[in-house]
Parts: sequence; C-alpha cells; structure tokens
Amino acid sequence: MIRRFRRCGHGPGALTPEDQAVVGQFRAMLAALRNPESWTPGSARDIAVRVGPFVERAHPRPGDDHDPEMIAVALVHPDTPHAAAYLHGRQLGYTERGWLRCPTTAILGLWQPGYTLLTHAVAGLPLPDDVGMDPAHYALYIEARRRDDSHDGFTLLRLGPYTQTRHAQQDHDRLTASLDGRETILVPGHRVFARFGPFNVSDHQLFSAPYEADVVALLDAAVAGVSA
Repeated sequence: MIRRFRRCGHGPGALTPEDQAVVGQFRAMLAALRNPESWTPGSARDIAVRVGPFVERAHPRPGDDHDPEMIAVALVHPDTPHAAAYLHGRQLGYTERGWLRCPTTAILGLWQPGYTLLTHAVAGLPLPDDVGMDPAHYALYIEARRRDDSHDGFTLLRLGPYTQTRHAQQDHDRLTASLDGRETILVPGHRVFARFGPFNVSDHQLFSAPYEADVVALLDAAVAGVSA
C-alpha cells in the first residue's frame, strides 16, 4: 500500500508527526536491510527469518540454536513482549505454531526493529499455513542419575522425534510403568527415569525413531549395552 504524506500547513514540505514517524520507520527498515547484524549459532538472541516475501521475528529455542545448518525457533509478533502483541499475534496465527525447524539459510541476521515493516503483522495478514518450516518435534530422554545426590549420570536412550505430545506422553507412561520397581537396579548406583523434553534438531543422529520399534525393547537394549 502506498502511503500519501500530508503536509501540516506549517511550511513547504512539512510533514505531520504521524508521517514523520512512518518516514522514520521506513529509514530504519532500509538501514536494517543494508546493515544486517550477523547471527552466529548459539547467540541466544531473536533473529530475523524469511517467510515467503516477508521477514519475521523468531525466538531461538535455548540449547537448540547452535547447529550451523538447522535450529529450532518460534515465530513471535514483532512487538513482543508488549501486552498488545500477544492478542494481535494470536489473531494472526503467531501463537499457534510452536517450535519450528528453521534452516539457517533463511536467517537474515539478528532481529532489528527496522524489520517490523516487513512482517505479516504490520501488513495485517495472518501467517500462511506453510511458513516453509517443519515442526521441531518432541522427545523422550531416558536418563541414569547417580543415587548419591551428586546429580552425575548419563543418557541411556533418546527417543524422537514425536510429532505430537500425546504420542510422547503415551510412550513416557509405558516406560515409566516398565521401570516401576526396577529403576534403581538396572544400572548399579543409578536411578533410571524417563524425561519429556524438546527434540534437539541439531543432534538428530543421536535419537532412535520411536515409531519403528517397541520403546520398552529399545530401553532394555540400551540397558543391556551398558551392562555388557
């Protein structure tokens, strides 16, 4: 949309305060595009990502933003954390996405307020159904922790990705039932338990696919491997 600037009558070429604010935003946008702030894996700051012809603000998932090729992010309204941003973001579909797998090639750089004019939110448009990013799914971690209160231990098994939390919860319940009564005897000096958490996209090679085998059998195999 082309905006017509109104002269306020205080002299030739004078702009209203509203128009001056728009000009300032436009200049900030040009500055952001010309001088992007470089993003580096693990920087833990909001980033600007391409979504079709638009640019959106994204919040990296802590601990899952260090891979040079793929990280996990959540798209957020450009005015986050202001209160009005949540309601507007909900109306436009920002809050419905959850964590997404974001290729680093889609990252323009660190988020700058100048990118705001390029978002769906400012255009008054909902996010498209396909934002070009797959969900960053969920996972189960079966861990062995020492029983001497030192919190030392290791991860026996990683299961993922789960496409829905209910599937992860079902396997969590199965594993917990399987461990009942033997969680302190499977690994000497340790207590074994299942923990629900995010699927770390950058460590995908460490996970066993939960849909291809019996998760209890995978647990027993992992325990046998430790005991061997």
